[in-house]
Amino acid sequence: MVDVLVTGGAGFTGSNFVRWALAAHPDWRITTLDKLTYAGRLENLAGVLDDPRHRFVQGDIADAPVAGRLVREAAIVVHFAAETHVDRSLQSAGTFIQTDVFGTFVLLDAARQAPGLERFIQISTDEVYGTVASGRSRETDELRPRNPYSASKAGADRLAYSYWATYGVPVTVIRASNNYGPYQFPEKVIPLFITNAIDEQPLPLYGDGMHVRDWLHVEDHCRAIDVVIAHGERGEVYNVGGGNEVANVDLTRRILELTGRPTSLIRPVTDRQGHDRRYAVDTTKIAALGWAPHVPFDAGLAATVAWYTTHEDWWRPIKEGDAAFRRYYQAQYGGRAPA
Repeated sequence: MVDVLVTGGAGFTGSNFVRWALAAHPDWRITTLDKLTYAGRLENLAGVLDDPRHRFVQGDIADAPVAGRLVREAAIVVHFAAETHVDRSLQSAGTFIQTDVFGTFVLLDAARQAPGLERFIQISTDEVYGTVASGRSRETDELRPRNPYSASKAGADRLAYSYWATYGVPVTVIRASNNYGPYQFPEKVIPLFITNAIDEQPLPLYGDGMHVRDWLHVEDHCRAIDVVIAHGERGEVYNVGGGNEVANVDLTRRILELTGRPTSLIRPVTDRQGHDRRYAVDTTKIAALGWAPHVPFDAGLAATVAWYTTHEDWWRPIKEGDAAFRRYYQAQYGGRAPA
């Protein structure tokens, strides 16, 4: 059996990867390490918590005695754990630095002492490149993060590389574009807008709505990670993108159409600080390893809308029963002026 550690495995992308990997690799034994902060939920691991090839450990990646022991037991580490929401980073940057940078340092330092470690996959983001006016970002392009979240991810990204260059830790970095799919916490735009639309609540659209994102279905991201584990070069970076560039206003209209709600629910609000205009990545490098996205955006978005429509028992306790979420939502959008 191959021992695999997945950090942040009770979050959105991590839980999808745990579920996907257990099905794809009968010879893998997976340990999920998650602190279970607001976006990490055991409900995201429904169906695999009792799998004999899976164990869950509640803990902080910045806690060296806990996280270090698990790293040293593993042959493969897939490191998702991070604070990830740009809006929250504008309110509390220190939390992002502590988790995303210092937490990654703790894991990497343990990886130096893990003689059986074959792979350390650092999950980064296309946001480290900053806004892209034209063309597509390549792995060798300058990193120009423009908000505390992307800066913290850039720091972790380059810290991971330094541990390969200096100590020979078998690091490979993946920079993925915006993920979407089931189990995504409803602070992010797609699940937020879907669930607001279901309830016929306003959809707060930043600025003119012409900010462009390249959307990647979470299952395609899982496949990309698997390909990089099997065939990627250590010390290298691989961009992963869905090839689905969509302006936020067009995304909003598609969600309203799929939920059968009127466009009058769109509520333009003042833009957030440092809002990057466009992200887009060149995926030639990972395509050479045999990866390509499988999920067309229209089909993937429709399936995602259907999932949230049929899984109200998953998201209603967050949006209606979680006082902290309601406070966050009110602070973020309640006093924001119309655009």
